[in-house]
Amino acid sequence: MKKFFLLTCLTAIVASTTPFINARPIDFKLPAVKDVVMYQVNPRVFAPNNSLKAVAERVGEISKLGANVMWVMPIYPIGKIKSKNSPYSISDYKAVNPEFGTIDDVKALADSCHKYGMALIVDWVANHTAWDNVWMKDHKDWYTQDKDGNVIYPPGTDWTDVADLNYDNKDMREAMIDAMMFWINEVGLDGLRCDVADQVPYDFWNDAFTRMRKAAGNRKLLLLAEGANPENLIKGGFDMNYAWNFMGALDRVFVKGQKASHFIDVDKQEYGEIPEGKVKLRFTTNHDEATKYSTVQQFGSIDGALAAFVATTFLHGGMLVYGSQEVAYPDKINFFNYVPVDWNSNPDVLKTHKKLISIYKKNSAFRSGDVAYFPDDNILAFERSDKTGKFLVLVNVRNTKQTLSTIPTGWKNTKVTNMYTGRRLKLRKSITLKPFEYLILKKR
Repeated sequence: MKKFFLLTCLTAIVASTTPFINARPIDFKLPAVKDVVMYQVNPRVFAPNNSLKAVAERVGEISKLGANVMWVMPIYPIGKIKSKNSPYSISDYKAVNPEFGTIDDVKALADSCHKYGMALIVDWVANHTAWDNVWMKDHKDWYTQDKDGNVIYPPGTDWTDVADLNYDNKDMREAMIDAMMFWINEVGLDGLRCDVADQVPYDFWNDAFTRMRKAAGNRKLLLLAEGANPENLIKGGFDMNYAWNFMGALDRVFVKGQKASHFIDVDKQEYGEIPEGKVKLRFTTNHDEATKYSTVQQFGSIDGALAAFVATTFLHGGMLVYGSQEVAYPDKINFFNYVPVDWNSNPDVLKTHKKLISIYKKNSAFRSGDVAYFPDDNILAFERSDKTGKFLVLVNVRNTKQTLSTIPTGWKNTKVTNMYTGRRLKLRKSITLKPFEYLILKKR
């Protein structure tokens, strides 16, 4: 027993100090966190089988859209016991779901992304596993148990297809970090998007990321938390977390009619509670939201969805595009099953997304400049500025014509350029916007 205990301790020490040696040399520079334009890939909208290869075939098109980070949802084998066919029910952290492809397909996708100047991150699910995960057989103590010794699903949820992990167990923590290292080291990924990050202890994330970053040396990693709690940025070591509050504001303003100035309140709140240099990931949809409705359904029309996109991303950066919204997919998408998307539908909407993302990327003021707010009931109005210029963004959040009766201070009687059309104009005393119209104006 003493010999076994000594071996276990030595294993833990080695795991915590072993240098990070890239098995696959990676010649790629990660974009700065503030400059991230993330594209979320649900493999199940690309192909019914071998979908990682199908994704790789579209890397060029995704790059042309303007993305510089690709996030792929869980690619691991799915558990069969109590299964709902959810990719978030993982039976083996170091393998790939045959439905999607192979480890080599993941490596090829990473190489392709890097070739086009995109980072590749994947989902990491540290809160729970499938009931038939390879850990369950020999390590029941790695799981949360009730008073009778039965492993339980995550408390406070209806996630009956997964078993809750026990973070009081140090051996489990070490095994988890080892598995995370595998994907960064052996496969060549650039970071992780961590599922339900607020439900995993912050000291675990901090330990894991500190060791990963130290071992990675000059190679930067991008770590995104699915969670809105600022503590996952302050104590957990994440670079970005979710702007769930802003997502809720979209519904309150666009759908329920709350004042447009509510966005300003939420923006101040979200950025007022996080450290400088950290970023809130903002979105009009993602895989969870898309199971309820498409952006077209949520915001009433394609025009409404585009207006929401501008309001969401130009105010304070942190852009996410969920694969399918750029072609205005009209229906909800259940990521538990294959749902084909026609990438050639709505070419005009795709063109609009490309143009908007291009404006966003070419002008750093939208991502890291100073911000000034101009409260209004029906038009979201704000200024972004830095050394590259001053920009006034106006978004009509209503499906009716609206007038901004007073042009903001410093912009009245000013010559401007419409960044989308290139048209030059002069602002007068007021301005009227068509239903769901948006303007991105640069002072000349």
